[in-house]
Amino acid sequence: MRAITYTRPATAQAAITAFAQAGEGARYIAGGTTLYDLMKLGIETPAHLVDVSAIEGLGSIDTGGDVLRFGGMATMADVARDRVVMERYPLLAEALGKAASQQLRNMATVGGNLLQRTRCLYFRNGASGLYPCNKREPGSGCAAIGGLDRGQALLGQSDACTAVSPGDWPVALVALDASVEVEGPDGTRTMPVADLYRMPGDTPHLEFTLRPGEIITAVMVPATAAGRRSTYHKVRDRESYAFALASAAVALEMDGETVREARIALGGVATVPWRARAAEALINGAPLTRERALATGHAAFADARPGRHNAFKIQLGAEVVADAVMIAAGRAS
Repeated sequence: MRAITYTRPATAQAAITAFAQAGEGARYIAGGTTLYDLMKLGIETPAHLVDVSAIEGLGSIDTGGDVLRFGGMATMADVARDRVVMERYPLLAEALGKAASQQLRNMATVGGNLLQRTRCLYFRNGASGLYPCNKREPGSGCAAIGGLDRGQALLGQSDACTAVSPGDWPVALVALDASVEVEGPDGTRTMPVADLYRMPGDTPHLEFTLRPGEIITAVMVPATAAGRRSTYHKVRDRESYAFALASAAVALEMDGETVREARIALGGVATVPWRARAAEALINGAPLTRERALATGHAAFADARPGRHNAFKIQLGAEVVADAVMIAAGRAS
């Protein structure tokens, strides 16, 4: 049995100091819905936990200005049922509502959810050493390549890793050009949510761009008229708590039947939350039809590289994008 020390600071700066003093093996914990799971699997083995749940102000929700601001400790449940979010940004509410069970949403935070790690079978079940995984043990190999890859990525994979980025919330945020505020030993900085994630390349164990000791203190979403005509459409093996086989976050600005501007991001099919720029370019400025929406879906997967068992996700993903475009377009402006 491993001993673990624990602190619960009252301020962000105190938490950052405690993290630095604990040294290697320190981990922040908020809702705990991801970290505890990884600890049980032997993936995370922290020696010291810094609990950030008592930091005042990090649970705030402000949707009244030109930027929606969600404190990093705001729960997924609280953000999903915020009236402004539900009415003006349905894709945000839907991404959170489809992400987990109600019990988990009551505990999980919108900051912590951004740092969720992959659900790759080999990553999560490789503790015995039977399955090489470069995320768990750099340089050991990737058993998913040539193995059971039904749930693996079609986009953004490398020769070292094909693991899917699992989140729903990050996909919706990337579609809306959201950013995060982080606080750490070197002060406070802001960066796009999309820049929080690293492509696997040769170092798939390096998944995020956070510096040691940094905490996500806020998630910020620019207010946009496209939020009203938006949706997060997710297809999975079962309707209850399950991760996406393919998902799409879509927000549209329309001029009559013509798409003025489309924002499209993909989940369940890429190694990071994936912005589908080519798909957006195809539909922007064009009259919207089901045929155009399906062509947009196929454009989103033009660069897909399937493995042995996941080629079905190309057509599935294209249909998911097309359905999401039509659902978003059908919502009142």
